[in-house]
Amino acid sequence: MTTNVLVLCTGNSARSVLAECLINDLGGGQWQAYSAGSNPTGMVNPLSIEILREKGHAALGLRSKSWDEFAQADAPRMDLVITVCDNAAGEVCPIWPGHPSKLHVGFPDPAAAEGSHDEKLAVFRQVYDMIKAKVERLIALGPDRAAEV
Repeated sequence: MTTNVLVLCTGNSARSVLAECLINDLGGGQWQAYSAGSNPTGMVNPLSIEILREKGHAALGLRSKSWDEFAQADAPRMDLVITVCDNAAGEVCPIWPGHPSKLHVGFPDPAAAEGSHDEKLAVFRQVYDMIKAKVERLIALGPDRAAEV
């Protein structure tokens, strides 16, 4: 059985996209992740794509989208909803069909990094590594023990 996961953030341009890609790539076909935002930017941060490619991910088909897309009747049914930023965790979320489990795991926003391209990319690498560690733990524990991540 596949575990469907929705990863939420405010802008859906960095953290949630990184988590979506990591869950899909590391989940061994047992996990299917999607990402969305409460106030999507409309585009994936180019540094998100750059770091994903640098780390060997295909990064194809990623897009910034509203969480409303996943509250529709024809949307995939989620087993787990994860918020990865404190803003999204504090917002009133739509009612998800099937009443999935919820988990908050906050990460710093790499899109807020300042400085040169290399300095910003270094922040994206750090956040990527933090998200990867949590995703690996989530997958190792399984959906029933997600709260222990």
